[in-house]
Amino acid sequence: MAIRSALVNVTEIARSVEFYSRFLGGELVGEATDDRAVLDLVTATIELTRVDDAVAPTWQDDDQNLGFRHIGFKVAEVDPLVAELKAAAVPFRLDPLDAVGGVRIAFFFDPDGTILEIVEGQLQYHDVADPAGVAAERALGTPARPRFDHVGVTIRDLATTEEFYRPFGFARIGTLLFEGDPRGFRADYLKGGDSVLEVFTFDVEVFASPTRTDALGFVAAELSSGTARLTELSAVGTVGERTVFADADTFTFTVGR
Repeated sequence: MAIRSALVNVTEIARSVEFYSRFLGGELVGEATDDRAVLDLVTATIELTRVDDAVAPTWQDDDQNLGFRHIGFKVAEVDPLVAELKAAAVPFRLDPLDAVGGVRIAFFFDPDGTILEIVEGQLQYHDVADPAGVAAERALGTPARPRFDHVGVTIRDLATTEEFYRPFGFARIGTLLFEGDPRGFRADYLKGGDSVLEVFTFDVEVFASPTRTDALGFVAAELSSGTARLTELSAVGTVGERTVFADADTFTFTVGR
């Protein structure tokens, strides 16, 4: 069980297909239409849906904002890809840096405002909760082309999130601690199959933004299976024929058909 796809609303399919193909090595699955395209990113897909009269992205540039933060991809090298992105005037949120956990990272935006992260290297966790899970993660190796790796999410409580996503096949494998961060920031990694929910928690207050399925940018993660707890949730909208749910921290997801 894993994240099977990231669903993203866009204004123009051809433009987004070109972006994800050119910079992240996405390969079309079937034929693209004016309304929809699916791109293979090795361990999951990106599903693009054209939305007419879409509202602006609800994502806020503050990691204390609950719910979706970014889509992460593993790459062989960050800096050559950043050079290509910069040459194409792609907007950045964070220039390349050597980050906590022994990886090199950078953050940038797709054409419709979805925040994307690229990661070089294997995370060195401060706390390993599941050695077998960490070994399985590392066994994926250095990607020959960019590989879907994770979705970043801000949450209120780790134990609650672990309990909620356990029936969907996710379990915590490790933790990074950001000891110099005055907000009490930490990141925990819940692995399901070949993908990860990277969950952020803080000791300070977090806040929510409206949840919409008609806004540009990230809409939902499609989980491959699992039905537990869905009866306790209210639907927040639809994508095609799929019902979109929001968890207690406003992170939106669907369950595979």
